Amino acid sequence: MIAFFRSIRDYFSLVKFSHTVFAMPFALIGFSLAVSKPEFHLCIRLLFLVILCMVLARNTAMGFNRLADKDYDALNPRTRKREIPSGILSARAASVFVIINAVLFIVTTGFINRLTLFLSPVALLVILGYSLTKRFTSLCHFVLGLGLSLAPVGAYISVTGKFSALPIIYSFVVLSWVSGFDIIYALQDDDFDKTNKLYSVPSVKGKKKALAISIFVHVITLALVLAAGFVGKSGLLFWTGATVFTLLLIYQHSIVRPDDLSKVTMAFATTNGIASIIFAFFVILDLIIRAN
Repeated sequence: MIAFFRSIRDYFSLVKFSHTVFAMPFALIGFSLAVSKPEFHLCIRLLFLVILCMVLARNTAMGFNRLADKDYDALNPRTRKREIPSGILSARAASVFVIINAVLFIVTTGFINRLTLFLSPVALLVILGYSLTKRFTSLCHFVLGLGLSLAPVGAYISVTGKFSALPIIYSFVVLSWVSGFDIIYALQDDDFDKTNKLYSVPSVKGKKKALAISIFVHVITLALVLAAGFVGKSGLLFWTGATVFTLLLIYQHSIVRPDDLSKVTMAFATTNGIASIIFAFFVILDLIIRAN
């Protein structure tokens, strides 16, 4: 039994399950946008399926990412202790894990509606394709952002079976927000990426310009948050959440400098995780109050 739980823990560590806090809150926003409409209602079964799809899709993407990067991870001092290069999990075990999660993801979308089922291969193509982009383009950060941006619009169409402007705006919020903080995260591997001919904004533009680009992208994020608020005719609670989200974005840029990367982990994981949870909490609460 102890070995079983240790194995589960190893797989959770493989996919950095705690990082689910980046996209999951925005999926819940997309779901809440849909059920707040008069013609729809909260369905616990559907909510469970949406959350399950998020978990399965992320497990597939992160597992594949670890497989694709296993040789680079073994060379990089920062990543050589990850599960595959350190031998905690074999490449074969990780491959089986990825295949099982991908199949279950597609099957689960089939229990939601026809549109989600038809779009599931497209979603997998995007989230799996990201892992290969660092080999040929510094735009890899934006491909990652695109993958996570499917969360709010995917959750919305799970309920409604159609697209709509507001969840698409939230998807662009996620795209720009994730791309911006992934550029910050990539600062840690600037020298390694250059040596191994891998592409990222920091390895191509340098640390100083990379941080400037990240700031610019996050300015776009805040503009999109404003757009979401106005298009959604949001109330005070939304704007409270948006203010906290803004302050946390500013904070993460204030603690990372080209000559001091000691707080990158705090900026990347802690600050952004808190930002997404708080923002989603206030957005969803605003929707609930205005719907009643």
